[in-house]
Amino acid sequence: MKVSLIDTIKVENELGEGVIWDADGASVWWTDIEGCTLYRYTPDTKKLEQYTTPQRLGSFARVANSDYFICGFADGFAYFNPWTSDLQWLQKIDSDNSGTRLNDGRADRQGRFWAGSMVENGDNRRGSLYCLDQQLQVSSEVSGLLISNGLCWSPDGSVMYHTDTPSRRIDRYDFNTKSGKIDGKTTFVKTEKGCFPDGSAVDAQGYVWSAQWAASQVVRYNPQGEIDFVLPLSVSQPTCVAFGGPQLDMLFVTSAYQGLGEKARLTQPNAGNLWVFQTNVKGIADPLFRPNLECMPSDVG
Repeated sequence: MKVSLIDTIKVENELGEGVIWDADGASVWWTDIEGCTLYRYTPDTKKLEQYTTPQRLGSFARVANSDYFICGFADGFAYFNPWTSDLQWLQKIDSDNSGTRLNDGRADRQGRFWAGSMVENGDNRRGSLYCLDQQLQVSSEVSGLLISNGLCWSPDGSVMYHTDTPSRRIDRYDFNTKSGKIDGKTTFVKTEKGCFPDGSAVDAQGYVWSAQWAASQVVRYNPQGEIDFVLPLSVSQPTCVAFGGPQLDMLFVTSAYQGLGEKARLTQPNAGNLWVFQTNVKGIADPLFRPNLECMPSDVG
């Protein structure tokens, strides 16, 4: 395994997250959840753009044949166009479940969008993992969560990986690509004490790359859940990973300074920045959200 740092994008995000590669735009997008800001960086030109979001944005995906994103905002699912700021709410989530917000999510390879909630107020397991299908119908597929995270799929889409971060366990599910239903939950990885699996991605070989909060590392696991490679970082709180670049062989890693004291901030000057690594493996293109034609966002704004 060969991984080398080629760039650090100095954005100082309080809670950088949700990173994806946009092949059409040859750019990487991510969110600073607490900063209510969506970022776009184009490696070829080194152009960095920022777009204010109407509320905290936990995760998102590009909408096929559209300038809109499908977004998991704190309060629920919505279409959002960062260039016009047009917002079209689809469904509010957990309106009767105070103290939660939507967090990590991704589109699956069949064009659905998934996002899970996290509990911000209290320690009751009130979070859930939701699926928004192509008809814009929302279903709860996993419940009893504290911090839903680490959502990704195997190359053929038949396996879904997901974590409830405080559990320090990455779970593996059998995934029905036709129906979007999950079954057969097993433990894929159990991390050591003090190491919390956060955002994840799967490469073209089917290996899982996991950003691990509080552990200063990204870990690559083989399909059997065994550690294959550890990428050490000089920040303690990496949050999410994605493959991108023209050959899908660049690894993007978001990070956060949230919760770090003044001393820790001084010893981690890159906390909250975006890291760009060159690797000798290839990832898989981030899927698009593909709603049915009648469910596409209206072209306004």
